[in-house]
Amino acid sequence: MADISVSVNKVDNDEKVSGRALYVNDFLDKDYLYAKTIRSKHAKAVIKSITKPKLPKGYYYVDYHDIPGKNFVKIITEDMPVFVESEINYYGEPIMLVVGPDNNVIKKIEAEIVVEYDILEPLFEYKNSVIHYHFTKGDIKKAFDNPDKIIGYDYDTGYQEQLYIEPQGILGYNEGDKVTLVGSIQCPYYVKNAVMSILDTGEDDVRVIQSVVGGAFGGKEEFPSLTACQLAVAVHKIKQPIKLIYDREEDMEVTTKRHPSKIRLEAAIKNNEIVGIKSIVGLDAGAYIGLSGVVLSRALIASSGAYTIDSLEVDGDVFITNTVPNGAFRGFGAPQMLFAIEMFIHHIAKDLKLDPLEMRLKYLAKQKDQTSTQGMFRDPIIMNDMITKAMDMSNYKEKIEQYQKKDVYKGIGMSWFLHGCGFTGSGESKHINAVVKLKKDVENKVHILIAAVDMGQGVKTTMKKIVSNVLDIPIDDVIYNNPDTDFVPDSGPTVASRTIMIVGGLVARAALELKNKWVADTELIVTERYVQPKYIKWDEEHFIGDAYPAYSWGVNIVEVEVSKVTYQVNVVGSWSVYDVGKAIDERIIIGQADGGQLQGIGYGYLELMRHKDGRIEHKNVTDYIIPTSVDTPPMETVLMDNPYPLGPYGAKGAGELTLVGGAPAVALAIEQAINRKVNSIPMTPEKIMELVHYGKD
Repeated sequence: MADISVSVNKVDNDEKVSGRALYVNDFLDKDYLYAKTIRSKHAKAVIKSITKPKLPKGYYYVDYHDIPGKNFVKIITEDMPVFVESEINYYGEPIMLVVGPDNNVIKKIEAEIVVEYDILEPLFEYKNSVIHYHFTKGDIKKAFDNPDKIIGYDYDTGYQEQLYIEPQGILGYNEGDKVTLVGSIQCPYYVKNAVMSILDTGEDDVRVIQSVVGGAFGGKEEFPSLTACQLAVAVHKIKQPIKLIYDREEDMEVTTKRHPSKIRLEAAIKNNEIVGIKSIVGLDAGAYIGLSGVVLSRALIASSGAYTIDSLEVDGDVFITNTVPNGAFRGFGAPQMLFAIEMFIHHIAKDLKLDPLEMRLKYLAKQKDQTSTQGMFRDPIIMNDMITKAMDMSNYKEKIEQYQKKDVYKGIGMSWFLHGCGFTGSGESKHINAVVKLKKDVENKVHILIAAVDMGQGVKTTMKKIVSNVLDIPIDDVIYNNPDTDFVPDSGPTVASRTIMIVGGLVARAALELKNKWVADTELIVTERYVQPKYIKWDEEHFIGDAYPAYSWGVNIVEVEVSKVTYQVNVVGSWSVYDVGKAIDERIIIGQADGGQLQGIGYGYLELMRHKDGRIEHKNVTDYIIPTSVDTPPMETVLMDNPYPLGPYGAKGAGELTLVGGAPAVALAIEQAINRKVNSIPMTPEKIMELVHYGKD
């Protein structure tokens, strides 16, 4: 049998290259009406009255009065309404839909709607904490009792926009009494459960189908539940097919972003050694909690990064502000924390006048070490080999010394990082309970029945490769259609670096069972359910135990030049080494890696997004800058095998890992280039200029 890592053509290449792939706005099979969202024009207000023009025949208003169930989006907490009833909490909050056959007429109706408000004072500061977490490791009191010194720094991170190529979109129609929704989504069962709640109906009354997805990066995890609920209410009321498709500006202005953060780190130093670290993390949730509690927990667990620190005290808060709600984004809280801890270890070394590389190596996590939550790194950690490889590839040691000279305005930065694979703690066993099915038909074709979504990351190809290899049948004999909740079980959402390791692991085991039961020309169905490894113990309340069953690891090195005139950053090189266990398809993982690295680098120096009085200012691709091909440096990426025993063919998570180290790597490179400490991202030319002229080295 061939090595599973040997690449094959992605199975959806032809349909996408030829244009045959149907994205949600390509469906023309029905006479769809159009829906437009009417939104608040204030960040904090109470609606006094709404004056609506008389509608032409065939046009409709849909608002909270039309909801059969309870008016909230079912995520974790019941705080976000599907339609505003009276209280406005962010600019752009949805008040109602206008639905009809002509978009131009809908725009005229929108212009005639008058909403009268009592305008209130919005809150934009980190003052209103709605979630607080706290945990410790070791003896933090002893560590901070009479240290030689305490070194402390503050770190800030801003918004990041997912900027998927295809904006948010969903369409809906009735099949008898059933409401069917087709959408650009990551999590079909999230949408189904939310719609069942809003319609106050049962499982058989809602069907969700995933269309081809033009990118997501977390931005289509929980947000489509809001649009799906709105559309489902409209379809339930009007009984006609309807489309709700965002344009780019609407998408960027009102959809979820990466959480801005404020992080305070303090280290107790004795005999030039770090004996304890205190971490205080604040995340800006925006107007509603959404997934912020889970994002916070992952950020807090990453407080010591890829290092072993014997004593920790970790506190974190989710703050509510009158801004657009923030939510899932590739990395899910880890990018904010890993930026802070990587910069902090460097800054400690500089303050102690020690070699940062030597200090970092001293605390690098090793197999059998305790994690930040007192679990254990059970599997081999090959970071020393990875670091050596990355430094050799980039000539890191020569360049770090060469660029120490003043006024060179060149720098090179290296980040080390890890990422927990799967849902945090007991999430997989208590909340998800994934189920997968394989069906062999009478023609001996094998159908993969799972809810996992291919949003460009190649999961259709990798899942088919797993089944093909286990059964030793041609890959074309394996069928994997886009998920449809009428036909596939709930294998969990396509998030959290879980798809290959968790769902793929179940698929591999199901394929092995099918192989053992195989009878030619006979239909067979096998089902596999997730069972938590017995050695995984997790105390969710106190953050004690194994937060993840496995960790993937990475090293990023980035080299930059900074203009002495404009202070613009030019990224001239990128070198990366990753341990993702075993790549199911090497070319797909390299594509994920280089894309993730570029997304992380952009987060670190380029992607500025702010709000003014609660309204996003950077709401188009002219104002919000991401790295393009012009900004992409030569990239060299290496995968090192380190198979995980419970993953299919040894595979671990890969999708998020490859983003989380980019920002600290580019920030450290900029720091060396300008000889000033970097404490916030993105490091725009304006920030660099301020640091050069007014900052401290």
